[in-house]
Amino acid sequence: MAVVKVWFDREGDFLEVRFADDKGHFREIAEDVFERVDERGRVIGFAIFNVTRRERESVEVPLQLAAASQAAFS
Repeated sequence: MAVVKVWFDREGDFLEVRFADDKGHFREIAEDVFERVDERGRVIGFAIFNVTRRERESVEVPLQLAAASQAAFS
């Protein structure tokens, strides 16, 4: 079973969602929106800065997941 971890730092106004606990780094994909990728370039999460300052209630994150990751969340 796949586990998704979600953190919200109210003081920092930062949201992070992780699909895996692997080491990775952030890559900016939109203003204040970052995807976390592992050493092979696979998306293993995402982060959003200034979450509460956004005008909309929902945020679209344009992630491109690998086929294996997509199967885990289907």
